Amino acid sequence: MKRMIALGFEGSANKIGVGVVTLDGTILSNPRHTYITPPGQGFLPRETAQHHLQHVLPLVKSALETAKVTPQDIDCLCYTKGPGMGAPLQVSAIVVRVLSQLWKKPIVGVNHCVAHIEMGRIVTGADDPVVLYVSGGNTQVIAYSEGRYRIFGETIDIAVGNCLDRFARVLTLSNDPSPGYNIEQLAKKGEKFIDLPYAVKGMDVSFSGILSYIEATAVEKLKNNECTPADLCYSLQETLFAMLVEITERAMAHCDTKDVLIVGGVGCNERLQEMMRIMCSERGGRLFATDDRYCVDNGAMIAYTGLLEFAHGASTSLEDSTFTQRFRTDEVKATWREANLEKLNGLAEKNI
Repeated sequence: MKRMIALGFEGSANKIGVGVVTLDGTILSNPRHTYITPPGQGFLPRETAQHHLQHVLPLVKSALETAKVTPQDIDCLCYTKGPGMGAPLQVSAIVVRVLSQLWKKPIVGVNHCVAHIEMGRIVTGADDPVVLYVSGGNTQVIAYSEGRYRIFGETIDIAVGNCLDRFARVLTLSNDPSPGYNIEQLAKKGEKFIDLPYAVKGMDVSFSGILSYIEATAVEKLKNNECTPADLCYSLQETLFAMLVEITERAMAHCDTKDVLIVGGVGCNERLQEMMRIMCSERGGRLFATDDRYCVDNGAMIAYTGLLEFAHGASTSLEDSTFTQRFRTDEVKATWREANLEKLNGLAEKNI
């Protein structure tokens, strides 16, 4: 039987990625390129979109050549429908529309957040964990229930990755490879813990107040030699991650689940993984996490999730192949998980 193959496009933020994946989760290729701005600066939608336009076609060529496939071998074209930044999202949507008409291939619009989860599950082998999704634009605690990925807790203002990125600008840290990574490395040298606001509100968290506080005090404390930049990075990480561990553990207790899967760009952080692993082990569970190949935005996660949907009858018409900056995780009906559940229930009834 012919194996099903998808070509996926991810471009919701400052990374443009193209991946080729088979239905069993084999990643045939997964090139990407990151838009890196000077220290102290963020990335703006217009300039980010121009970067994506410049690199997307060379990435398509590279992905196909590395995977050793041709357009004729592709079963569907998948792209990030949302959430994300409008202008960068538009690039992938347009490219997919053009290729769909040139190659006569169906389109599948994919939820960015769900793609992170499915990539994490297939790479780590996690079956049904509580998911902590942490990135530059999203912070959510998620678990699967009754056909959808339900959000049990989330940020009520800015995402944890955005909080780290913005503080990196205060310290004018390099954006190469990412501001969050450079904060992580600097935090390893920190020796003095500085008390910061701790804002857990039930199952939700708030990071804007912490950021405002540390921004206001950082310059003064550094000027008076009360601490070092490393101390500030260390203190910020410890506070933010402790909040995330708390709400994740509360969701685990509610769902009666022992395992945790961390996905999203901030999920690469080794200190966050360490803190979560300690909590999971104390509850008799396991932590599932990956490195930057799969945590950070990539085309393979879009290709794989889109192929799951396509294999279960979903597709997106050319007229509906739009994009949106707001696309909730729990809006997606996870038909592929329902199908697996029905299959397991059928086997169970047969065995009984």
